[in-house]
Amino acid sequence: MAGADIFDALKQDHDQHRLLLDKLTDAKGENERCAKLFDQFRIEVTAHAAAEEETLYATMLSRPDLREDAQHSVSEHKEIDDYLDELNELEAGSDQWEATFEKMKKRYLHHIDEEEEEMFPDAAEELSSSEEKALADRFAERKPAELERAQAADE
Repeated sequence: MAGADIFDALKQDHDQHRLLLDKLTDAKGENERCAKLFDQFRIEVTAHAAAEEETLYATMLSRPDLREDAQHSVSEHKEIDDYLDELNELEAGSDQWEATFEKMKKRYLHHIDEEEEEMFPDAAEELSSSEEKALADRFAERKPAELERAQAADE
């Protein structure tokens, strides 16, 4: 990831999340596989969101022109986290789980599309390339720690 900026790092994670969502959709009817894929997705998204909030969002919140975008995205993270908690309490693959999963998937895809198409370009106009690189470095440091934290919370 040398030379990458924060937006590259976040987009790379988003692409991984899209693949996991596709695998989850394909796992319909395979409850055990669905449960394992969901755990992987939930841990990954939880760690991603935390590291993103600690790096890019924290920087955006400190800048008046970017604050509203960051606040909006933080509220979307909370909404998605609530869906993940609800799904975690349901039996993977059940009708109720599937209906809730579809709602969460739609919300999450909307969120990451909005970030990539609107928020990232707005932030890129305000941040220098050295700031973008520094944020990517900090994200790369934070993400493994957040993955550990999310995995520990899962046990």
